[in-house]
Amino acid sequence: MHLGVFSASLAVKDLQKSKVFYETLGFTQFAGSMEMNYLIMKNGNSLIGLFQGMFENNILTFNPGWDANAQKLDAFKDVREIQKHLKENDIKLETEANTTTSGPASFMVLDPDGNAILVDQHV
Repeated sequence: MHLGVFSASLAVKDLQKSKVFYETLGFTQFAGSMEMNYLIMKNGNSLIGLFQGMFENNILTFNPGWDANAQKLDAFKDVREIQKHLKENDIKLETEANTTTSGPASFMVLDPDGNAILVDQHV
């Protein structure tokens, strides 16, 4: 099952310091802003989200419907289909997408070690 483009969403203490650090590693700012307290940094097809004051722990993030440039894909598995598959396989969801809607939605699940995985569809 394809979950969409992958990124690591990092909870950072100092957005400016983190920005400089990841720029030194070859990442460039792709989206977000200092004023919004988050930046999406890109290096090739690698994406890292830097989030200050938005959540406590790092999150693995998948975006169904997007490619690595945040462009809509013509065909993709809807977040609700992915959610249904996990539920049918007895995976406990922390949050759920509304199954009576279409378009943007998200859900969150924890892996066996407590790592948060966000499946976040923007289209």
